[in-house]
Amino acid sequence: MSANSRMTVATHTLTWMALVCPRRPDGIVTSDQIANSVNTNPVVIRRTLGNLRDAGLVESRRGVGAGWRLARTPEDITLRDVYLAVEPDPLLALHATTPNQKCPVGTGIPPVLRDAYDRAEESMKRELASVTIADVLRDTLAP
Repeated sequence: MSANSRMTVATHTLTWMALVCPRRPDGIVTSDQIANSVNTNPVVIRRTLGNLRDAGLVESRRGVGAGWRLARTPEDITLRDVYLAVEPDPLLALHATTPNQKCPVGTGIPPVLRDAYDRAEESMKRELASVTIADVLRDTLAP
């Protein structure tokens, strides 16, 4: 099982935009430009940007000068916002199939794990809420 990198790609995207967009007169960047920094296919970036747009973190512009810009300041975008935009599924999941209901562990474990997983995810979200894209950019550029 491999780790999911959607959160990392989205955070990289927003951090790069926080660095570059203010330096442009119109604040617009393209998915190709972002993909160059992330070192991935622009299609991956466009999919990510679509999720971020749906969450109100970025805006798109069509037509001449088409591209993307931040919809909020880097100080107003937390990693929790990013996580919620790109990770629709729970961090930890229960069995894909119902465990054996004739087994005492199979019967009792789902609610126990669901509670533990929910607490762990809420703890992670609280931590992510304490870090902004501005923080990530500042720490990334620090010597």
